[in-house]
Amino acid sequence: MPQFLPITLDEVKQLGWDAVDVVLVTGDAYVDHPAFGTAVIGRTLEAAGYRVAIIPQPNWRDDLRDFRKFGAPRLFFGVTSGAMDSMVNHYTAARRLRHDDAYTPGGQSGFRPDRATYVYSRILKQLYPSVPVIIAGIEASMRRLAHYDYWDDRLFPSILADTPADLLNYGMGERTTLKIAALLAESQPLAALHALPQVAYRADKLDGLQNCIELHSYEECQRSKRAEAENYHIIERESNKIECATLVQRHADRWVVVTPPEPPMTTAEIDASFDLPYTRLPHPKYKKRGVVPAYEMIKNSVNIHRGCFGGCSFCTISAHQGKQIASRSERSIMAEVNTLIQRDDFNGVITDLGGPSANMYRMEGRNPDQCRRCARYSCIQPAICPNLQSDHRPLLDLYRKVAALPGVKHVYIGSGIRCDLFTERNGGWDYFRQVVLHHVSGRLKVAPEHTSSKVLSLMRKPSFDLFLETKSRFDAICRQAGLRYQLIPYFISSHPGCQLKDMADLAVEMKRLGYRLEQIQDFTPTPMTLSTEMYYTGINPETMQPVYVATAPDEKKAQNQLFFFYKKELQPAIRQSLHNHHLDAYIPKLMGYSNPVPRRKPQR
Repeated sequence: MPQFLPITLDEVKQLGWDAVDVVLVTGDAYVDHPAFGTAVIGRTLEAAGYRVAIIPQPNWRDDLRDFRKFGAPRLFFGVTSGAMDSMVNHYTAARRLRHDDAYTPGGQSGFRPDRATYVYSRILKQLYPSVPVIIAGIEASMRRLAHYDYWDDRLFPSILADTPADLLNYGMGERTTLKIAALLAESQPLAALHALPQVAYRADKLDGLQNCIELHSYEECQRSKRAEAENYHIIERESNKIECATLVQRHADRWVVVTPPEPPMTTAEIDASFDLPYTRLPHPKYKKRGVVPAYEMIKNSVNIHRGCFGGCSFCTISAHQGKQIASRSERSIMAEVNTLIQRDDFNGVITDLGGPSANMYRMEGRNPDQCRRCARYSCIQPAICPNLQSDHRPLLDLYRKVAALPGVKHVYIGSGIRCDLFTERNGGWDYFRQVVLHHVSGRLKVAPEHTSSKVLSLMRKPSFDLFLETKSRFDAICRQAGLRYQLIPYFISSHPGCQLKDMADLAVEMKRLGYRLEQIQDFTPTPMTLSTEMYYTGINPETMQPVYVATAPDEKKAQNQLFFFYKKELQPAIRQSLHNHHLDAYIPKLMGYSNPVPRRKPQR
């Protein structure tokens, strides 16, 4: 039975260690599972022979004893806010404080600070000024250059300009972390880390850098939103490439340098990461505090690949995990499923066999050289790339093999399915049929996101006609099989380009289709996405043309309320907002009567 990585001094002593090589500090509870980044990095370092301890959710308000308990590590502190940006974790799209935290035992909030990466790294440098602090994870990765922060409603500098961290390891960091540890174990200076791929660092000058693109400075971007939009276009173009340039951005009298990423992981490398000896459990310390909701959601699921080539404007997956797909072998996947089967609490149901998208497993470019030169934001939008091998049959074979294992009763697909990958030639619609018949528990979720062609184009999503075709096929499959399943669409309000009329059209279409929506979200700007850049600048960085953006809280609320046109308690407010925007014609379409608002008595 694998042991947990130590999170207390007693556990370190029980291992017989007199010192620790690396201490990982995280805003999440410690769950020793391959879906949790701190566990992955900890196990990766452990497998390479390093002694690793974890400080999960340290108390940053008291005498800082949590940060002191292991003393100074021999090599470095690794810092992450956790699996989410801490501000997204803490606040809603309306900037209201959330009252729960899925990555904390019992779902309790308040166990991490706002901007956790900033706070933790400052504390560690205050306590241990000579020990290297390496920041990583979503919060650091997406804030590596100047970026818009929705919660302060202003442009922030690179996180490296606001923290004393020595280095930033962006993206999925196993390989780079091992290289960092090896160099520091050899007593190499911090400057030696600057030659590594997939890192960012501060520099006083730029001597010796090759293949370098200089972005507009942070100060220029503060003065000009156009400069910020131009920067983002370059950043995204380079991040879409396999072979890209080093990016540099001046912040006052210093530079932030971002080196190109590592090549996509091979199957052997991603297998090695998932094959590490995880306990697949939350640390036993949390038993009395309750379950960790994020763990409960994924404990019976299996991740089969990393990366996403969908290119959606509002998504950070490709910016963090990469556009190229890194797929596990069948051997590695089957081994993990067998580990699940052997657990006493496994009920025979695999809740998901997927990834960032359900159906991108083993999909890659037919000609790798063409992919190395490609800067497209998506392999499937606005059309499927002719170089993309998009055969769905390997995935169907995998589903059948896993479902046939003794001890497996059902294999469900909980990841989002990309219907814009379906063609008759690549087996996509046959895949869809098999998923509906054998891998749905009664409800299948898809994400058309909107009905407006204008908004969908800015989202980099296909036409709503694809959802209508998908629904038609879904209904036909269910009718023929005698199934009473539901197709559940997911939508976003207040996305850049979306006006109240677009939401009214969406509501009318949902009423026509008989939907009362559940899976909805008001757009939340998060660092390093195209949608966020449009929200902040009012410019589409691809075309440099202006984009309408709903930023006023009242308008965002009015857009979101149109999802719920059928709720009688909201209808007076919806009628009023439609009237105020000269959209009275929508009132009878949605509510069955035409009087838009009560007439007001004339004032005397």
